[in-house]
Amino acid sequence: MFKRLSAAFFLIVCASNALAQTVMPAPAAPIIGAKSYLVIDARTGHELAALDPDTPLAPASLTKIMTTYVVFKALRAGQIRLEDQVTVSEKAWRMPGSRMFVEVGKQVSIEELLLGMIVQSGNDASVALAEHIGGTEGVFAEMMNQHAQQLGMLSTNFVNATGMPAEGHLTTARDLATLARAMIAEFPDYYAWHAVKEYTFNEITQSNRNKLLWRDASVDGLKTGHTEDAGYCLVASAERDGMRIVSVVLGTASEKTRADGSQALLNYGFRFFETRLLFKAGEEISSARVWKSANETSRLGVLEDLYITVRRGAYDQLESAVEMPAMLEAPLAAGQPVAELRVSHEGQEVLRTPLHALEDNPAGTFWQRTRDSVSLMFE
Repeated sequence: MFKRLSAAFFLIVCASNALAQTVMPAPAAPIIGAKSYLVIDARTGHELAALDPDTPLAPASLTKIMTTYVVFKALRAGQIRLEDQVTVSEKAWRMPGSRMFVEVGKQVSIEELLLGMIVQSGNDASVALAEHIGGTEGVFAEMMNQHAQQLGMLSTNFVNATGMPAEGHLTTARDLATLARAMIAEFPDYYAWHAVKEYTFNEITQSNRNKLLWRDASVDGLKTGHTEDAGYCLVASAERDGMRIVSVVLGTASEKTRADGSQALLNYGFRFFETRLLFKAGEEISSARVWKSANETSRLGVLEDLYITVRRGAYDQLESAVEMPAMLEAPLAAGQPVAELRVSHEGQEVLRTPLHALEDNPAGTFWQRTRDSVSLMFE
């Protein structure tokens, strides 16, 4: 797509094979009757549609996404195991609202409690897990907030592990989208449990409340929520043709509205946007003249695969430019940020990311350094 230029100018322009026709802008996102929503591409984080995504709202059982995330973190760290047995406290047993129907004093495995929380939205399972890992639900809530801060969920505060109404228990659609991205990226194997349609415990079978799992085969998560204060909420995730979209819908009036609205937003994202691979990790994007070095030039690229999300039809109209320092001098270390790649569409910047040296370029010999020192006097 991009033409490679190796000359080490301050600004290297790489023109695309732009099409003659104009790409039509995407239509407005559907109106769905929510207090807030956000739709993003899960790989790039690119915002596809939004309505007041930074408004703090009660999340109800969407809270359990973070509860689950903290448990998964503990599993990965080896602090707990799926087969570990948890003794159910009276507090957990007495939890109101949705339950998996654990019994006080009985032992239940962490795996069973996770399924009871993810599939059945069990408040009893959530508290049992929180107490097992944190000692108390209050300490576990502190752990939840620590992870939220680490993820950049700066508008979030958790008071409990369930999402039961509590003063100051708030988050935003944007923060929940950030959490969903982390869940999907960090725990792909465990994430698959969010697609389980029903789970039986204690001879009681309950269905997943995410009705999109039956309606749309591309949907494989994530979590519903409902309280009188929060309304009906849903974080949904779907993958079609290699593109994954996350939608966060908060504060709708009914189960049907949250399902229909989430479906409409997912369809909108897939219909009008696409995510494409721009450059592979380690692929040479440009090169730079490096003075007083063992090698006159260094290859520049990205350290991880670089993807971009754009309106459908706009990909072939993208243009890129590399901003490079006026002079680079050895040594350069592999992985060292050297320049910046800017990608634009119709004059509007859509992506900016560092370019790194792809290999070491040490200082040159005495002769190479002397030659370049003389050459630089005439630059």
